[in-house]
Amino acid sequence: MSPKIRWSGAVLGVLGLALVLVMHWQVFFWVSTERTMGVVQRIFYIHVPSAWVAFMAFGIVAVCSAVYLWLKDERLDMAAVAAAEGGIIFTVIVLITGPLWGKIAWGTWWEWEPRLTLTLLLFFIYVGYFLVRSSTENPERAKRFAAVVGIVGALDIPLIHVSVQFFRSLHPEPVVMRPDGPSLPGDMLTTLFTGLGALTVLFLAFFLFRYGLERMKRALDHRQLAGEGIVLPEGAKS
Repeated sequence: MSPKIRWSGAVLGVLGLALVLVMHWQVFFWVSTERTMGVVQRIFYIHVPSAWVAFMAFGIVAVCSAVYLWLKDERLDMAAVAAAEGGIIFTVIVLITGPLWGKIAWGTWWEWEPRLTLTLLLFFIYVGYFLVRSSTENPERAKRFAAVVGIVGALDIPLIHVSVQFFRSLHPEPVVMRPDGPSLPGDMLTTLFTGLGALTVLFLAFFLFRYGLERMKRALDHRQLAGEGIVLPEGAKS
C-alpha cells in the first residue's frame, strides 16, 4: 500500500472517529427529544446517515463500473470493489438499526413494507455482486458481469427514496429532502448532518484502505502469473 493512501486513510479515520464522538455527544446530551417517539427517535441520527452513505457507496460502484466497462481501467474495478464492501457494511447498519427502531415505534421487528423490502433487496444485490465475481474461472469476464450487477443494483436506490411517496408505507414522509426544505428543528438537523459527515469520512477512510489492499493483492497476483509465464490480458495491469 502506498504511503499516500495509508496516511490519507489514517487521517480520515481519525477525523471520522472524532466526528463520531461529537455526534454521540450531541445525541445523548445536546439534541432535543422528539415529542412523539421520545428517546428511541435518537437512533435516527445513525440510521439515516448510514442509509445515505450506503447509497453514496453504491452510486460510486455504479459509476466506476460503468466507466470500467468503457475504459477497461483496472483501477476503476478496484474502486468499485472497495466501495461495494463499504456499502454493504453501512447497509447492514441500516438493517440492524431499522428493526431496533421499528420494534418500539411499530411494535414489530420487521414489516414487509416497501422501503424495508427494497433496502433488503439492495443488500442482496450487492452480496450477489461479490458472488458473481467468484462465479467464473475467467477473472475478466467476472469483472464485467459484476460491473453490470453494480450498475443495475444502483437503480434500486431511487426506488427506495420514492417508495414512501408512491406506496403505502410505515416509514414517514421525507423530513430533509423536501421541495420546501427540511422540516426538522435546527438542533436535530445539525445532529443529523454531524452524523452524516462522520459516517461519510469513516467510509472514505475505509474506501482508501480497501482500495490500497486490493491494489496490493492484484499486484501480487500479476507477479505470480508473470512468474508462471501467463500473459495478462490487455488492461489487466494497474
